[in-house]
Amino acid sequence: MRFAHLRTPDSPSAVLAVLDDSGALPVASLFADAPAALQELIDGGPALLDAVRTAAAGTTQRLPMAGLEYASAVQRPPAVLAVGLNYAAHSSELGLKTDTAPTVFTLWPNSLTGHECTTSWPRSLSESVDYEAELGVIIGASAKNVSRDDALDHVWGYTVVNDITARDIQFSEAQWSRCKSFDGFTPTGPVVVTADEIPDPQDLHIWAVVDGQTVQDASTGQMVRSVATLIEHLSQSLTLMPGTLISTGSPGGAGYSRDPQIFLRDHSTVTVGIDGIGELTTRCRILDD
Repeated sequence: MRFAHLRTPDSPSAVLAVLDDSGALPVASLFADAPAALQELIDGGPALLDAVRTAAAGTTQRLPMAGLEYASAVQRPPAVLAVGLNYAAHSSELGLKTDTAPTVFTLWPNSLTGHECTTSWPRSLSESVDYEAELGVIIGASAKNVSRDDALDHVWGYTVVNDITARDIQFSEAQWSRCKSFDGFTPTGPVVVTADEIPDPQDLHIWAVVDGQTVQDASTGQMVRSVATLIEHLSQSLTLMPGTLISTGSPGGAGYSRDPQIFLRDHSTVTVGIDGIGELTTRCRILDD
């Protein structure tokens, strides 16, 4: 199944909806006490997902997508964990070494935003803002000390993430959270796809297009550490709570490493996509003080 948070003309607050070829079906309309947000659905466990699946299959009424706006596909997660340097080509192009253990940092919740939303930042803070196409993994069942063989059993679903980064700040500070957590710097979506629709997260085409130019074109099979390996590693030191979003790293092709460099400009449009999940578009504005 495919889920999104949508704003309707009658509701400025985002509501959880099932998406299919016929349109959008608000989940809250399916039955009494149905979840209104993805986190509620995840917290309800497999039984609640099965109830939503059954009810949606028996309902023909859909809202047309025209006039609906996307919010972040992931909202109010317990944590957003990001993995750096998880593709050898990206590590090399940044002049950084892939460590013996994953490089892990957190992203702040204010950075989450949705498909077709506008992300803006002050020119005085950075004119070296870059794109990073990434596979997002949403934890379903609480994970602590899980093995690699069992790790994917703890995944609820997958989404597309654009890990927008202020490169000048990244290379001037010892940690990476601030340079990647400006307001709107973590678009997710358009949808979250349940794990049963992605049989192998290491066999997905991933790409990015900036202002009409393809700048990243790779496979998730090129990850240094697979999704299962990351979950195994992370769960040794912390409990991965249901709803946690893990952004799994970006392939080569970042704008910083290009000659000439490509950074996101005022009015730039960047689309990152993953086969089987979707395409996530962000519009950019640079604000003068």
